[in-house]
Amino acid sequence: MRSVLKTLVSIVLVLLAVALIYSRYRSKPAEMALPSSGLPVYTYKLVNTYPHDPGAFTQGLVFENGFLYESTGIEGESTLRKVELETGMVVKVHRLPDELFGEGITIFGERIVQLTYTSRVGFVYDRATFELLREFAYPTQGWGITHDGTHLIMSDGTSELHFLDPESLEEVGTIQVHADGIPVEGLNELEFVRGEILANVRPTHRIARISPSTGEVTGWIDLKWLRSSQDPGGKWGILNGIAYDSQNDRLFITGKHWPKIFEIDVMPLERY
Repeated sequence: MRSVLKTLVSIVLVLLAVALIYSRYRSKPAEMALPSSGLPVYTYKLVNTYPHDPGAFTQGLVFENGFLYESTGIEGESTLRKVELETGMVVKVHRLPDELFGEGITIFGERIVQLTYTSRVGFVYDRATFELLREFAYPTQGWGITHDGTHLIMSDGTSELHFLDPESLEEVGTIQVHADGIPVEGLNELEFVRGEILANVRPTHRIARISPSTGEVTGWIDLKWLRSSQDPGGKWGILNGIAYDSQNDRLFITGKHWPKIFEIDVMPLERY
């Protein structure tokens, strides 16, 4: 009887751990208290809409030379993809081992860098072929990643951003992201746009505009109306996915299990 009880307790603990992990990803967007006094708030103008695989559990998104590159998550479902923007067609895919949970990606030169969630291992691929070139380790969770042309910039779900050398993949610095002197937790998918870092802030509908030199939040992009107008039933997952077309100055956003990718222009809304 005692062995049976131990087995039952073990099963319950495992189920609770799985539930906690999935709650991070499948929870509905919510407006948590974000420090915002005096910071500008921006809204959006919808420019265009593109199809997106609703089965994609989007963890990272990049635009390069006319294509989207996407990382998807969930153990047993995690992939690296090359996607046609106009059609949403997946034209190349690499599947991660079943035990890994794919996270953010960025493209640095001819290489794609992809993170994983709790495994503390990342991958470097050839951009053209998706051939695995190397693995690397990091001491935190992996959430989002981008680059500023000099360093890779990585989030781990806290208020910290980590700067990595793109060759050695070793950490060379950190900043704490803050607004009104208060740390901003839940930094997720990242994109470097026109000299600033854009970050999804989980589990909100907002994107933080961050100074890469100081970590100061300079404003919030509020996308709750986009989400509510497109998904009145609240069936989509959380906002997560920012990509920038630097050649044509286009900004794309999506989320987990969203059936669409939206091209938007960011516009001032008000000041709190």
